[in-house]
Amino acid sequence: VCKRMDLVCQRMLNQGFLKVERYHNLCQKQVKAQLPRRESERRNHSLARHADILAAVETRLSLLNMTFMKYVDSNLCCFIPGKVIDEIYRVLRYVNSTRAPQRAHEVLQELRDISSMAMEYFDEKIVPILKRKLPGSDVSGRLIGAAPVPGPSAALTTMQLFSKQNPSRQEVTKLQQQVKTNGAGVTMLRREISELRTKVQEQQKQLQDQDQKLLEQTQIIGEQNARLAELERKLREVMESAVGNSSGSGSNEESPRKRRKAAESVDCPRKSKRLRSRK
Repeated sequence: VCKRMDLVCQRMLNQGFLKVERYHNLCQKQVKAQLPRRESERRNHSLARHADILAAVETRLSLLNMTFMKYVDSNLCCFIPGKVIDEIYRVLRYVNSTRAPQRAHEVLQELRDISSMAMEYFDEKIVPILKRKLPGSDVSGRLIGAAPVPGPSAALTTMQLFSKQNPSRQEVTKLQQQVKTNGAGVTMLRREISELRTKVQEQQKQLQDQDQKLLEQTQIIGEQNARLAELERKLREVMESAVGNSSGSGSNEESPRKRRKAAESVDCPRKSKRLRSRK
């Protein structure tokens, strides 16, 4: 293979993996911005499957990064499985173009198969060859073998070894920075968790207070209903007694009137007889 062509292809593969990571981060940010904050509401949201697929792709990208990028950063190889990059692009474009995608295991079946095959082949076949080219391999061979004779050649070899060890120091510094950032993220998450716990406890207390107030109000309402029933009963008794008194007084008033009429009817024939006798 032409060396220049080989370098161009390696550069394109490395840039392709970095670009697909950026594209995935962009898609994930867009989906998260549209999702609700509560996790219970996210499950019933229309973008729930989109979020699940993007989370699964994120795990695959992290596994690929851990497998390949250690050797890519040390310029021992490139990101070899280009088909995996194409498949990740296909999944991300499918997620962006469809409103109701299929389930995550159906969409990611091909990606999981080819990525796992690529990582297994890389670990079994290529990593043993690359480990011999690592900076620490020459040092171990020198220590196991005979001691070098002091001279200019030994000085040159030691300088070469130190120059080869520089990338490993860079990797260590990168790892330390990543550990620091991860630690800061973990502390932020712990703070958020503690705040959420305090909020949950406060809400539970409020719910208990509201339940107690409801019980008190129900008791008060029951007492008021009992009082109203007693008042209604008393009002009925008073009304019945008033109606009975009014009917009794009416009968007493009518009886003397009847007596007067009867007396007048008896006196009338007597008066008529007297008048006739006078005539």
